[in-house]
Amino acid sequence: MSLFSELEQDKIAKVIADAEKATTGEIRIAIEKHCPDDPFIRATQYFSDLDMDKTSRRNGVLIYLAHADHKFAIIGDSGINALVPENFWETTKIAMTAHFAKGDLADGIIAGVALAGEKLALFFPPQNGDINELPNDIVYMDDKKNK
Repeated sequence: MSLFSELEQDKIAKVIADAEKATTGEIRIAIEKHCPDDPFIRATQYFSDLDMDKTSRRNGVLIYLAHADHKFAIIGDSGINALVPENFWETTKIAMTAHFAKGDLADGIIAGVALAGEKLALFFPPQNGDINELPNDIVYMDDKKNK
């Protein structure tokens, strides 16, 4: 069973598609119930598992959420990290945390994706011929582990 309703999933996929229209960056969402590790370490593992390190410009972003443990992380690929300041994702994390604190996970993800897209557009503006390299759907890692 999904954490989000079908409508919420559609909204999240749409905000990813809209954000990616303003940048060559690629954004994905990975969700699981529990994170026994540091969420940044877990997100790094999933980043690779989801082939996010294979985008042509190395500008993929993963928003990872372990909802039952109230943990999340945002990580960008090497192409992003080479250009942006160290605290690049801080305002995105703050906006997401404000929604999460109210129990509104879907709006937290939506806010995070929208802000990530805006921030990526500053360093990776849209290009002619850019293609969507990664799916826009949410990846439920618990489901992937059970297959």
